[in-house]
Amino acid sequence: MIEVTEATAPAGALKRLSDEGVSIWLDDLSRSRIESGNLAELVRTRHVVGVTTNPSIFQAAIGSGEGYEEQLTDLAVRGVTVDEAVRMMTTADVRAAADVLRPVYEATGGRDGRVSIEVDPRLAHDTRATVAEARQLAWLVDRPNVMIKIPATKAGLPAITEVIGLGISVNVTLIFSLERYSEVMDAYLTGLEKARANGLDLSLIHSVASFFVSRVDSEIDKRLTLLGTAEALELKGRSALANARLAYEAYENVFDGERWTALGGARANKQRPLWASTGVKDPAYKDTLYVDDLVAPGTVNTMPEATLNAAADHGDITGDTVTGGYAQARADLAAVERLGISYEEVVRQLEDEGVAKFEVAWQELLDAVTKSLNSKGVDEE
Repeated sequence: MIEVTEATAPAGALKRLSDEGVSIWLDDLSRSRIESGNLAELVRTRHVVGVTTNPSIFQAAIGSGEGYEEQLTDLAVRGVTVDEAVRMMTTADVRAAADVLRPVYEATGGRDGRVSIEVDPRLAHDTRATVAEARQLAWLVDRPNVMIKIPATKAGLPAITEVIGLGISVNVTLIFSLERYSEVMDAYLTGLEKARANGLDLSLIHSVASFFVSRVDSEIDKRLTLLGTAEALELKGRSALANARLAYEAYENVFDGERWTALGGARANKQRPLWASTGVKDPAYKDTLYVDDLVAPGTVNTMPEATLNAAADHGDITGDTVTGGYAQARADLAAVERLGISYEEVVRQLEDEGVAKFEVAWQELLDAVTKSLNSKGVDEE
């Protein structure tokens, strides 16, 4: 974790990004980041107005043990299960981060200042359990600026509707395909309609749709490289941006339609597109590619710290780099398809892998906490 001070934070590019209507969220959280004041410093100096977490982030933070020793000891003495221990630690961190960001939440009318926590990834294909988990997490964190992350699996779609209908704000995660994104927006609107029928204040319900970016390039570029032709190699590094830009076009169409007009009139909030997985995987590409080239009003870009630092240092923010590129985006994806690379196969694979990776990270976290709890129990004896 890099120490950030007013003197060392050249945040001009980040301010320009924010001025273009992009909310900058940090894709990372740990207890040491909160307790050291680093998170508050990033809010002050780097225009960070939100935080996202996922099982991999918590596995790295809690697996290190830093900052969690005292709580782990108390949990071991109480003899709690490992699942309860993990939820007590993760929700404590999200609650504390939400308190740091509460002034941003108040200043933006609930639009930003958000901290996201994900349902147990093992429930990704169980609608009822996902809804129950979402309600439990909202209750445990007990902060108005929490967002519950629900994966955009087939089972996740009705869960999104149900949870939004209960008035709980949702961050829909692991979106890779344009078709699934369309289904996500429909699930959100249906949830708002349920919330309205339940007499809830729609202005208090917020949502973002996390469209994953870099993994699309990683998979399609790998296939293009295997083809090895000049035409194939020329298309490398284009698919992820094309996919995201067409997602934004879909967002514009949905939230400019008749169905939305009725909900907007009831003070509902648009479900903003969120660019996730924005850290560049291929060192041949500029490290701010998925920041500089995905600038559009009303979006969120959640960045790992390395990407945030790179954007602050040498980001090239030149205005909207999305809305004028729809025709080229369609052409790029069509060119990939003509080479025999199936878009549908790629996005389906990425969704399956995304869920599986979070399940693995969650199990590794459970294993690490189990080991810690056992060692504390031995120490107490």
